[in-house]
Amino acid sequence: MIYVMSDIHGMYEKYEKMLKQIDFSEKDTLYVLGDIVDRGSGSMKVLQDMMRRANVHGLIGNHELMCVSCLDWLSQEITEDAIAKLSEAKLRQLEIWLHNGAAVTIREFQALSRSEQKAIMRYLLDLAAYEELHIGGKSFLLVHGGLGRFSADKPLSAYDLNELVWTRPDCSVPWTDDPDRYMVVGHTPTQLISGKAEIFWKNQYIFIDCGACMEGGVLACLCLDTMKAFYV
Repeated sequence: MIYVMSDIHGMYEKYEKMLKQIDFSEKDTLYVLGDIVDRGSGSMKVLQDMMRRANVHGLIGNHELMCVSCLDWLSQEITEDAIAKLSEAKLRQLEIWLHNGAAVTIREFQALSRSEQKAIMRYLLDLAAYEELHIGGKSFLLVHGGLGRFSADKPLSAYDLNELVWTRPDCSVPWTDDPDRYMVVGHTPTQLISGKAEIFWKNQYIFIDCGACMEGGVLACLCLDTMKAFYV
């Protein structure tokens, strides 16, 4: 079976429970659509578990993009002297990331050994921007945010990372006229769309971020073979 989930945000216990609930095995494949890190206290545990599994594939989200923009100082001790050497642009990147729940991720990262840090950095830098799947006569575009500045004749390779990870699609407007093609996205909590912590479908969009790190939110997982939803 092929599964998708998104926006785990360091909620390691929910992630672990979800893998048990879907009875995830070596015969299955899981795609995690970004925002693996920040806010929750288990970002490194989630990443290291994903890294150990050849059948789990991560995509980059806006939180990973913010993280990798600061990789050059992440492995250093954050002191006044180190901060003084940062450029204004780098300080601004750090400020934005900290505003988005980075503090706990930085603490976790700095507690790792140097070899573990290097492995994490390599993994984050290698995350794919999107994935296309064909399952049972249906096609799925997996991407963290959506397709920013969307145009039907614009190839996927022409979208930059910011367009892919920061976009919040307007699901009132269909993005395709193919009834068997779907865009599966995270980034936008479904509570902000439907008011409910459950997977939301509309106009060939499937929103799967159900606010795992939010009060009243859940971690969602969707099986693309059966379209069955799971929640923790």
